[in-house]
Amino acid sequence: MSARSTRAVSTPAVSTRTVSTRTVSTRTVLVVGLLVALVVAGVLSSYASGSPDGLNRVALDLGFADAERASAAGDGPLAGYEVAGADPRWSGGLAGVLGCLMVLACSSLFHLLRRSPRAVATQGD
Repeated sequence: MSARSTRAVSTPAVSTRTVSTRTVSTRTVLVVGLLVALVVAGVLSSYASGSPDGLNRVALDLGFADAERASAAGDGPLAGYEVAGADPRWSGGLAGVLGCLMVLACSSLFHLLRRSPRAVATQGD
């Protein structure tokens, strides 16, 4: 017969705190995200640097900036991240807000088309 050894087993301390499991709705997340995007586009864009960035900076550094050609959209209403005919102080922010709203409209349209009853009916066939 073997002798049984006993040893103390430590158990983790049990917490008496209550953890809240509150969920946030998708609509709340979307509305807050849209508001943040509009504030960034409308307000913070006025603090953006006017220095060339991205490909424009590389073109200047490497010496091929003079090879740039005019864009077909160069005369558009939001060309150059500004609204044509608007006050220059507000033009960049207004262009950002309009851009955010256009992205919202396009993504909402895509979402509605994707969830249309016709699309659901064809999936069941």
